[in-house]
Amino acid sequence: MQDVQNGPSEVPLSIDRVGIKNLRVPLVVQDRSKGRQDTVASVDTSVDLPGSMKGTHMSRFMQALSSWEGFLTYKSLYSLLDNVCSRLNARRAHIRFAFPYFLPRRAPKSGNEFLMDYACFVSGQLEGGELRLSIGAEVPVMTVCPCSLAISEDGAHSQRALIRAQAGFTGFFWLEELIEMAQEAGSSPVYPLLKREDEKYVTEHAFSNPAFVEDVVRSMAARLEEHPLVTWFSLEVESFESIHNHSAYASIEKIKD
Repeated sequence: MQDVQNGPSEVPLSIDRVGIKNLRVPLVVQDRSKGRQDTVASVDTSVDLPGSMKGTHMSRFMQALSSWEGFLTYKSLYSLLDNVCSRLNARRAHIRFAFPYFLPRRAPKSGNEFLMDYACFVSGQLEGGELRLSIGAEVPVMTVCPCSLAISEDGAHSQRALIRAQAGFTGFFWLEELIEMAQEAGSSPVYPLLKREDEKYVTEHAFSNPAFVEDVVRSMAARLEEHPLVTWFSLEVESFESIHNHSAYASIEKIKD
């Protein structure tokens, strides 16, 4: 049968990434306390394509994933991307797994515990035998406005903010560690289950630790800057303002020396 993809391209321009997106697959990720966690991931995977080729072979991405063990480790991810490169005759392969990751959160006073989900991802790129990894998480926190607190006789406006953090690293970097850093950057962490004594504590703790969106992103960036395994990071904090019809945001990106 005719192989159209291997034919010449009418426009001989190289493509940085071509592949498939939003494929749902079961996934097992490493859990710091339990060893492993089963979840469901949305997968984007791609390769580079030279200008001489008309198209890539989309089915071969599926074949590579079908033969993969599904447990996300450095070794298994390297093997998967190496397989993708081999099947598609590519110099460079990319993959991104986005998935909900669940961690138990214990209320600060009552001790009640419930699972909280975080939108996380693991991304990898293989080129020249070198695998570069990054992880990311979206972590909600509570913030209390320092200006509102300073100028108001009674109270201040507070809201939920979302920290979107991504970090490249060497060695091994736990998702839990990235999430914990983010939780500590706001006025207060967010909890799934709170009783009245917990609400009192969380409110008082948050009001004793007011933070602008700028404070939150700087606090998180300082932690990542000091981390010995982190090689680069990208941060965005979005505050869903309670007294405005818009969000406030701040971002920092840095490649460490």
